[in-house]
Amino acid sequence: MTTTTPLTGELRLRVRLRGGRSVAVEQYHGGSLRVVRPHYLDASGQVCYPVINPGGGYLGGDTYLLRYEVEEGAALLVTSQSATKVYRTPSAPARQHTDIRLGADAVLELLPDQVIVYREGDYEQTTRVEVDPRATFIAAEVVTPGWAPDGSRFGYRRVLLRTDIHRPGSEEPVLVNVLALEPASSDVPGLGGLDGRSHLGSLLAVNRRVDTELADAVQARCDAAEQLTAGVSLAPGPALVLRVLGDDTATVTALLLEVDALLRHRWFGRCHVNLRKS
Repeated sequence: MTTTTPLTGELRLRVRLRGGRSVAVEQYHGGSLRVVRPHYLDASGQVCYPVINPGGGYLGGDTYLLRYEVEEGAALLVTSQSATKVYRTPSAPARQHTDIRLGADAVLELLPDQVIVYREGDYEQTTRVEVDPRATFIAAEVVTPGWAPDGSRFGYRRVLLRTDIHRPGSEEPVLVNVLALEPASSDVPGLGGLDGRSHLGSLLAVNRRVDTELADAVQARCDAAEQLTAGVSLAPGPALVLRVLGDDTATVTALLLEVDALLRHRWFGRCHVNLRKS
């Protein structure tokens, strides 16, 4: 991402494998973004960094830039300390761009808390991922409408989440994954939108071992979640794309983490992650 707009927050993190552990060899944060000390959630050596926004929320015209590089064989998990809250944006959208590079056999999991978009909010989130054919990229998102004084839902103007997957050295993406919600121009909560639901979950997994058998196993997990509506698709990458509709953050998030746990176990023999924050 090239921009002349002053950045509200910036973060850079480069991770390398050393002595069986993944460690940060480059780390920078500025403005309204911070990373706290790293954690190791299991014995695999994968490092976990929580990202925080001390400002408390995104406002109109805010621009955030994050860069993650995971070198060959290293593994990184990025989460957030709390929900991303997008407030009224009367002047311009709040924007966040993430640029990612993954080396051979590198692993990156992005498992943030939900995005809450309040009345008259406009949020653009773009992600560019350069993935080595042997690398793994997993990203989960939950989007929910924020509270309004009149009790109405879906008062935000727009939510746009776009992820472009590239191979090294290629400017042409192999996969473009887009979620676009615009209540003013379409019936977002109605049939053909969220079918009467309020929360939308999404998970994208890129790995060379994605296949039909895995998609069937993920769909079986989704079908067992009776309070939710979910569907799985296969995409170029190879990639697996999951969409989930529900009525509360906890239930939707639980299913996304259950699917992430399935992928972690199948691909790396790792246990599920405990992202409980206190």
